[in-house]
Amino acid sequence: MNVPEELRYSTDHEWARSEGDRIRVGITDYAQDALGDVVFVDLPTEGVEVEAGGLLGEVESTKSVSEIYAPVAGQVVAVNAALADAPEALNADPYGDGWICEIVPSDGASVDALLDSSGYRQLTDG
Repeated sequence: MNVPEELRYSTDHEWARSEGDRIRVGITDYAQDALGDVVFVDLPTEGVEVEAGGLLGEVESTKSVSEIYAPVAGQVVAVNAALADAPEALNADPYGDGWICEIVPSDGASVDALLDSSGYRQLTDG
């Protein structure tokens, strides 16, 4: 399982990458593997305010439908519209082309409260 060292992680299997004043968000390699082949992504709306742990969207796979949660509170300022035509990017490149959205956090330090790579590995190793 791929768990990049530089990212932070939620217990709901989302990752967060600081990019200036924004946080880029996606689902982890662990999550995409558990989902199976992704066939549809319901993306959040740009401009919407989200709470940490609040609903961002849904991912539909050949196995199930799973909700995506915001790892931090803030405003969604960008979405990965390419996922509408290529949802399989979540499987092929969850930490790159498969990103979901970008959030400007209401508290810049909130990302520090998320798990680091070691903590996330402990969570997923059971």
